[in-house]
Amino acid sequence: MKMENARVEKAPLNEISRRKMLAHGEHFLLSNWRQVAFFHYAVKPEFLQSQVPFELDLYEGKAYVSGVAFYLEKLRPKFGGALGAAFMKPIANHELLNIRTYVRHNGETGIYFLAEFLPNLLSAQLGPRFCGLPYRYAKLAYHHEPSHGKIAGQGRAGGNCIAYTGKVNSEAPFRHCEEGSLEEFVLERYTAFTWRKRIIRSFRVWHPAWCHTEMGIEIQEDALLKTTGDWVRRADLIGAHYSPGFDDVWMGWPRRF
Repeated sequence: MKMENARVEKAPLNEISRRKMLAHGEHFLLSNWRQVAFFHYAVKPEFLQSQVPFELDLYEGKAYVSGVAFYLEKLRPKFGGALGAAFMKPIANHELLNIRTYVRHNGETGIYFLAEFLPNLLSAQLGPRFCGLPYRYAKLAYHHEPSHGKIAGQGRAGGNCIAYTGKVNSEAPFRHCEEGSLEEFVLERYTAFTWRKRIIRSFRVWHPAWCHTEMGIEIQEDALLKTTGDWVRRADLIGAHYSPGFDDVWMGWPRRF
């Protein structure tokens, strides 16, 4: 076969992450991510870059910030069985709200968390110290009921609140992202970069490709979102997605640069 006639298949982004995690022995935690709601903002890069210590990854010249609200369940070590799960039990189950943007570093694309809100005080103390994660304590309450077509949630910290409601067509099929689409850009991310006390870390995750459906979204209150940076004042809410999530998500060791 002539090389010019040979077709080289491009591996999916999650498969690339899986191979790297296995090659370097990074896979050490498992968790379930359930009932995941995404909402997305578009913003001009010049209004966001000064708040992000990495080069922004752009889609057709625009930067994006996403809120990701979900239930984290059964956080546990890969090894150790029931004993390891019992050790992790105090931080194993809680709601989580990530506010993330999309970046490039060291030749790799990924996400950068502007903030992560969670209602577990122990996790809020451990995450920054061991992983460089920008955890903040907040009271979160979700009511994600896609079978009834309703998605709602709110979070509150220090007098600031975020509240959202969404509508899902319960009969709409779930689907995967088209290659090269904006949906793929904001959903299919498997590396995170963190910056704390001038220390750069990264970690990888793996799960199947996101199976999702679009949903209507309304943000009733955004004061908590504004605590993550001035970008909010210049951003446009462009859409939202819902996914039932996954069991057994792989989570990798944080690596220092």
